[in-house]
Parts: sequence; C-alpha cells; structure tokens
Amino acid sequence: MANTNNSIESYCTFTLAGDVTTGGLPGEAQIRKQLEDNDPQVKRHAVKAAIMAMLGGEPMPSILMQVIRFCINSQDKPLKKLCMLYWEVVPKYEEPTSDELLAAAAGGPAVQRKLLPVMILVCNALMNDLTHSNEYVRGSMLRFLCKVKDEEILSPLVTCIKSCLEHKHPYVRKNAALAVFHAHKLFGDNLIPDGPELIQAFLLAETDIGSRRNAFLMLFNQSEELAIEFLANNMDDVAKYGDGFALLVLDLTRRVCRRDPNQKSRFVRVLLEMLSSTSAAVSYEAAWTLVTLSSAPTAVRAAAVTYTNLLNSQNDNNVKMIVLERLEDLKKNHSKILQELLMDVLRALSSPNPDICKKVLDVVMDIVTSRNVSEVVNTLKREVAKTGEEDSNAVEAKGSLYRAMLIRAIHGCAARFPQVAESVVYVLMDFLSSDCGVQVIVFVREIIEQYPQLRPSILSKLISNLDEIGNTSAMCVCLWILGEYCESSDTVEASFDEITNLMGEASFVMKKDEKQAQDKAAAEAAAGPKMVTKNIVLADGTYATQTMYTESKKVDDTTANLRKMLVAGDVFLGSVVSSTLTKLCLRASELQSGMSAGKVKEMTMQTLLIMCAIVKMAEMTVSAQKSSLADCKERVTLCCRALLDPKANAMLKPTLLTKGKITFGSFLKTLKDKDMSETKKDKGSVSSVQADDLIHFRQLRSSAVSAGDLDLDDGSDLARATGYADGGSLLSSELSHVYQLSGFADPVYAEAFVTVHDYDISLEILVINRTPNTLSNLNVELSTMGDMKIVERPQSQTIGPLDQSTIRASIKVSSTETGHIFGTIVYDDSSTQEKVYINLNDIHMDIMDYIRPATCTDEIFRSMWAEFEWENKVAIATSITELVDFLNHVVGSTNMRCLTPHDSSEKGSFLAANLYARSVFGEDALVNVSVEKKDDNGGKLAGYIRIRSKTQGIALSLGDRITNVQRGAPPGQ
Repeated sequence: MANTNNSIESYCTFTLAGDVTTGGLPGEAQIRKQLEDNDPQVKRHAVKAAIMAMLGGEPMPSILMQVIRFCINSQDKPLKKLCMLYWEVVPKYEEPTSDELLAAAAGGPAVQRKLLPVMILVCNALMNDLTHSNEYVRGSMLRFLCKVKDEEILSPLVTCIKSCLEHKHPYVRKNAALAVFHAHKLFGDNLIPDGPELIQAFLLAETDIGSRRNAFLMLFNQSEELAIEFLANNMDDVAKYGDGFALLVLDLTRRVCRRDPNQKSRFVRVLLEMLSSTSAAVSYEAAWTLVTLSSAPTAVRAAAVTYTNLLNSQNDNNVKMIVLERLEDLKKNHSKILQELLMDVLRALSSPNPDICKKVLDVVMDIVTSRNVSEVVNTLKREVAKTGEEDSNAVEAKGSLYRAMLIRAIHGCAARFPQVAESVVYVLMDFLSSDCGVQVIVFVREIIEQYPQLRPSILSKLISNLDEIGNTSAMCVCLWILGEYCESSDTVEASFDEITNLMGEASFVMKKDEKQAQDKAAAEAAAGPKMVTKNIVLADGTYATQTMYTESKKVDDTTANLRKMLVAGDVFLGSVVSSTLTKLCLRASELQSGMSAGKVKEMTMQTLLIMCAIVKMAEMTVSAQKSSLADCKERVTLCCRALLDPKANAMLKPTLLTKGKITFGSFLKTLKDKDMSETKKDKGSVSSVQADDLIHFRQLRSSAVSAGDLDLDDGSDLARATGYADGGSLLSSELSHVYQLSGFADPVYAEAFVTVHDYDISLEILVINRTPNTLSNLNVELSTMGDMKIVERPQSQTIGPLDQSTIRASIKVSSTETGHIFGTIVYDDSSTQEKVYINLNDIHMDIMDYIRPATCTDEIFRSMWAEFEWENKVAIATSITELVDFLNHVVGSTNMRCLTPHDSSEKGSFLAANLYARSVFGEDALVNVSVEKKDDNGGKLAGYIRIRSKTQGIALSLGDRITNVQRGAPPGQ
C-alpha cells in the first residue's frame, strides 16, 4: 500500500477540487455500476469518484477493467480527458510477491516490475487516439504522453508519435515535438536514439511558431550542438520566430557562455538584435543577459538604453519597478554610464504612481553630477510647478506625497551643488502655503545659513509671503529665521511691521459674542445646504409645491493666519513670536544708522504689549497646549527683562542675537559630517561572506549542473530565496524556529520547524513513533487563532514501529497580529485497535516575523500619528538605568527604526524618540518613546511608550511585545 501511495505522489501532476463528489465518495461497487451507464455525464462522475478515491489511498483494482470496457472508446471529450487523468493515478504494475521482496532484502536480484496484462488494452486505446482523425484528440493525447514515465507504455507508441510530426495541423505537430522531447529525455537510447536528428529535420521544414519553439526546446536540452548549429545558420531570422523562440535562444546563450566564456563572440550579434525587439520580455531578458555575460562599457550602455526605453514605454507599474531595480543594480558598478541616460530615467516621473516616482528619484539622486545638475533641477522645478496646477489630474492622484519627494530631491541637489541653490529657493518659496510648507521652510533655513549672499533677497521674499503661511510649524521656523538673520535696518523694520500687522490688535482672547458667532457659522457650514418646501400659486391659478435648497451665506474671513493661530490658543507659537520680536528690538537698538531712538522705543513698547496679550491668551484659552503655560510665561518674562532691565539686556543680548545662529551652524555641520561618513561606509567594500562559509567552485560542477540557469553568486541567491539573506548561522536560525509539540514521555513525539515567508507559514512536523506497534491513520489535526487560514492540511500517515515521518502543512496569513497554532495528533493503535489522542503544545506566531524596519519623514510620521485611531499606551518598567541603552534595547527588540537622531555621548535626564516600522502587508506601526530618569526614584527610568496603528491587532501585539522585552536588561549588559 505504501508503494502505491508513493507511486501516486510521484506521477500525479494535477489536482481536483474537493467538491467534485458532493455528498461523499461512492463505493467501489457503485462506481462499477455507474461506469456501465450509457449516460456520459454519469460516467464522468464515476471516473472522478474513482480518481478521488485512488488519490486518497484506495487501490480499487476492479475499476480498471470497467474503465477499459465502457469508457476507453467513448467519443465524449470531457470523458476522454478524465480517462487520461485516470491513467496517471492508476497502478500500472503488479505488486511484487513476498518471496521476491525477501530475496531482494537478502541481497538477491532487485525486484523487477511487471506491467499489468490489461495495460496492453490501454496502450491500444492510446494508439487509436494518436491516429484519430480529430486533431484535438491527437494533440490532447500527445500532451498526455508528456506525463507518462513508463517505458513499457511509451515503447509501442513511438512510431505513431513520429508520424504526428508530419500532421497537417500545427496543434498536433507542436505537441508531437514535446512528446518526442519527453520520450528522448527519459529513454532516449532505447526508444528514440535518433531523436535530435529527427527534430533537426523537422525544425528545418517547420513554419509554425509554436512548433518551431518546442522543437528548438528539444534541441536546446538534448543536443546543444545541433541547437547552436541551427541558430548560427538562421541568425538573421530569429526575430521572425516569435518571443518564445527568442527567450530560448537567450537561455542557450547564458548556458553556453557561462560554461565557456570564449563563446561569447558567437552570440553578441543575436543579443544586440534582441535588444531592439518589439516584445518587452525579449528585450528585457536580452539586456539582462548582456549585462550578466559582459561588463564592457558598450554592452552595459546598450543594456541601460534598453532598460530606459522599457521604463518609458511600458504602462505596467510592476514592469517599471523591475526595470528600476535593474537600473539600481547597474548604478552600483556603472554609475558613469547611467549618468549619460539620467534625463531619460527622469522621464518616468510622469507616472501617476508615487512609488514609481520615489524609486526614480532614489536611482537618479545618487548619480547627479555638476555637469547635469542644472538639467535635473530644471526638470524637478517643472514637476514641482505642475503640482501647483489645480487642473492636473495625474498630479492630483499622486497627492502631496509627490510634492514632498520633489522638494526633498531639490533640497539634496542644492546641498551638494551650491551653484543651483539660488535658482531653486525662490521657486520653492511659492509653496510655503501648501501642505509641504514645513519642508520648504526647513530647506530655506538651511540655504540662508550656508549662503550669506542670498540672505537679503530670501528675507524680502519671506516677508512678503508671511501672510500666506497657514501651518503652525512652518510659521514658527519662518519667524525664527526673521529674528536671527534680519541684520539691516530695512529688513528689521520691514519684518517687525509685517509681523505686527498680521497680529493685529494686542488682544488675542476671543470675546464671548465672537466665539458664539464663530461656532454658529461653523455649525451652519457643517450642516450644508437646507431644503425648503413651500406652496405657490401658478399663473393659471393652480397650486403647486416648490422645493429649493438654500445655502448659508459665506462670511469672508479676512483675519490673518498668524492671528488666527494665536486666537485659537497656540501657546508655543506665542512664545516664538515673543522671542522674534524681542530679537528684532535688540537688533534695532544696535543699529546706529537708519533706526531712530524713537522708533526703537515704539517697537519695544509694542512688543511688550503683544507679549502681555500672549500670556493673557495662554491663561484664558482652553487648548491642547495648556500644559505649556508655565514655559510660555518663563520665556516671555525673560524677553521682557531683556527689553526693560539694562543689566539683563547686557547679559542676554549676545546670547539671543548670536548663539542661535552658531548652534544652528554646528548642527548643519554635524549633519553634513554624518552624511559623509555614511556615504563612505556605503562605498566601502563590505564583505557579505563569512570566513567559515562554503566555497562554490563552478569549474568543479558537473556539466548537468552548470547547464542550468545559475547566476555568478549562487550562494547569496540561495540565501535570499530561503530567507537568510541578512547573514547569520543557518543552523542557529533554524533551531530558533523549532517548536516542541509533545512530551518525551508521549507515545508519539512531535516537533515542528516553522518557516515564515511574508504571507505564508510553512510547517514541517517531525512525528516519531516511540512504541513497538504500527500506528495507522495518524492525522495531525491543526487549528488556528487569529487572521490565519490553513490552506494545506496534513495528510494521513501510517508509521511503523520506532519509525518516523515528516508531515507538511501550509498556513496563509492575512494581517499583522499575534496568532496561535494548536492541534491534536489522532491515530489508531494496531495492537489495541483503539483511537488515541495526543494534545499538542501551541505554536505562538510572533509579530516580529512580519515587522520590517522602515523610514519616513517627520511630516509623514506626524500626519500618520494624527490619522491613526488605535493607540496602546505602555508604562515603562525596566531594570535598565541609562536612557540611550533603553532606547537601543527597545529598537532592537521590536525590529523598528529610530527616526530621531541622538548621540550616545550626550547626557541628560529626558529622552523622546519616534520609531517606525512597516509590516509585510503594508501596515504602518508608529511608536513614541518618552522616558525620564528620575533622581528621586533611585535613578530608575519612568515614562510611557505609545503605539499607534491603523488596525487594532498590530497595536495590541506590538504593545505585548514591548511589555515582555522591556523589563529585562539587554544581552551582554
């Protein structure tokens, strides 16, 4: 019985749906009776039932003769197809006798397989179909013969297969070529010794594209010399032979050239012709083959041109992403060649997909040089300008994310190449009022510090655009710039006047009637138009009903944005305004020319009134920043003392007017040094091979192995395919994913090796029979908890005494959350004839298997933080005493990336950091760590870790993970 099952598993090449026999499988007698029915539909149902029963392990020996008698000569085509599937699973050989098995076990002759006598009738039926007048029947039978692996069955059919090569219909010839290939591959010397020569003659006379492709496939695998000879004689006509033939030629090229690099010159011509193929698949494969086989600049340039053409001509986003990945690989070793095609790559920014645009910018920004930076910046400026057009539907689809990417790219170009900074800063300042205003103003702040010659013009434009800024963070940075860099009397006076005009009257507390009117207007606007129905009298004297919509009158609000923010209760912005106005007053007092004493005094009095109004607003307005009231009072008090007290003025003036710029300059220098060190680290050759790794000698491989399509770095490819690309010991990684399911004292010991690969979980369960009895019908019944679904359940097994078996199961995961796999082993004890149950331990699927570190900008992080509704707050309770050590421990334990730069050498009593990660399902995980070291608590750390996500599962699972790992000290401490 075991041999039958193994035979079925090795020959089975199809699957049937589980509901083909609804209501349960009929018995063997019932199937025999149904096969005798004259209705073809009843016969089809019976054959399906027989196939399902045999796949389940039932031998059903009496069904074979019934199928031969009543189904083999049927003209019903679905029934013929089912019969072919039946021939695949039916046992075709006699079972060996016990004497033959004992003799073979004692060292005698091996057991000889004997074909069942009734299979002669089957061979005769197959031969009849091979000579059938219908080309569909012939072609289907030829396709079926490609699955047959028995020489005794194929041997009498060889003559008919050869005759099908000359059939008039291309469908028959195409499948006949594949049948010859299959027979020659398995039994070439015995069945078709002249197969390659036969196919060569067939290939020379064939005109059909599919038949020619299949014939060349046979030569490609069985007689490489004849394939190369045919290619050399017909090299000019390869483009006419179709895409399938061209892809085979590329496979042949890679195989031959990797085995013998001296053969490259024979294939260069055909490769260059395929680069210009009208088929995207052929041109892509030709470019990849050319780069793989040659690193010459001419070859790389030709391949890069092909990639860029594909990038701009294909509409499929997946194709674009694959091509960009190839261009990124080329960039590592051939950046100078890609610099020539940089503008062609930038044309892909027209794609409506933001992921494509992001990938394009990632590829391009690293190869920008002083020669092409002006062209790149001009292109980026045009794209930014397009984002400001309201009627651009394509740009609107990409949203503000695309504009933020462009601004970041322009920022990077300006930082690396000072000559373009002046040309871009004015264009970007037009977008201060957009949702990317924070990025723009941060860029302007860096430019105004690094290029003093641009300060007057930038400050002038900044003052004129101040009333358009609607973002609080952008307004704070803009005010800081005006307070730090306005050094002439004109800019000081203009800045002060503009800020005070935007702030209006020095009273920022909204009156009661104003607040009620504002709330009423907001409620009417939110309610939308109202429907009014009334009766009217028409001209003829009849009555009618009239329905109309009325909209509330829109009130034109002319209040400046700066005043709106202050009236709304923005305490932090009030502190920034106070500091900026104080700096302007102190700067004005230093300027001897252009500023009169009366003007300075007037500015000082106006500043003091505004600061008092800001403090009153902070005290009376209820807002989210109410907790910042004490800090605001302290800051405003310091500014007042700097303006009123001469001693405080002399002490604070140098700090307020110079220390800010000096600190900001050192910050920029630190960032620049950090970027340079990371660039050097990336350029440095980091070995990805460990000292004890195996060495693969390609020259020592057999010809059969080297004939495969293997890359130059097979070891890394294998590691990537198996999920161990990040290094580390394979054995230790495997052992960490082995779970013991049953105890050592149980009659059946079981353990599972779990492999997690994105959406799939593969279980390899090792089951060991520790009893002296045979366990039959052993089943591992699994169940899941969470968003997991078992797609392949374990098959029933029969395990002998003290024997073992490996059972496999597959589970599909649909979301990122902690799950559990539990189950039971059920089997029949052959000695006691009892059914035994063994409960298994749970397998806990950790969320860390799905979390991957990711990065994003601070603006995107803040927007997601405000958008996500699920939050999990975890109190910090740990034995770690250092702030940075605790942060590194949390980052390493949660597999997240820290977005907040920090220096481990800095000492302090408080630390706040943002962490970010993304799951394999595209779900975002945001974490904010706020930890404080309290001296009054023995130096222990206290605070909270807040987790936010769009789904509840990831927030709860990540919170449980942090709770479990935060208590213990990190390893090695």
